[in-house]
Amino acid sequence: MTAEELVPLCDVLKNTDIAVLSDEIYSELTYGARHTSIATLPGMAERCIVVNGFSKAYAMTGWRLGFVCAPPEITKQMLKIHQYAIMCAPTTSQLAAVEALKNGDGDIEMMRAEYDRRRKYIVEELNRIGLPCFEPKGAFYVFPNVGAFGMPSETFCERLLNEGKVAIVPGTAFGKGGEGYARISYAYSVKHITEALERIERFLKTL
Repeated sequence: MTAEELVPLCDVLKNTDIAVLSDEIYSELTYGARHTSIATLPGMAERCIVVNGFSKAYAMTGWRLGFVCAPPEITKQMLKIHQYAIMCAPTTSQLAAVEALKNGDGDIEMMRAEYDRRRKYIVEELNRIGLPCFEPKGAFYVFPNVGAFGMPSETFCERLLNEGKVAIVPGTAFGKGGEGYARISYAYSVKHITEALERIERFLKTL
């Protein structure tokens, strides 16, 4: 959400006791506009719990390291629960995260630019081969419409997997509103994306 979209929401929340849990894991991977954290807006820090991590921006998937920013009265209670569930994050992951925070900004910029290139390419190609797709403004996924082929999203994805040898996720995995759509990641090399698109195009011609 943009700052302009968040401000009216903040106005609604100001005189309530509602807390905000803001998942900002993709905050560094936006295109066209920088991410605005709701916690930075006037009067919001004291009611916000911001969660983030290193898996997306720093490509540290599998290192199992995240963090939370919240008022002390909340983090103190979280720590009580946390210490009985998990000992601590792996030391190697913590050291890698420190290095990423100190010296990784250039890599983020490089990857953002590369994801942007892949984003534009895959959206253009999906639209060309007959899977209407809007241009996402963040992360590294597209959500094309697969509803024109007379079958549920899950059936479409299963057939594409079995017949076209391409794995994508049915939109219904994210709720009933996802019917008719599928999620495709472009966090792969352009070579892999091109090959997948060629296979999808051949599959579509058999329908």
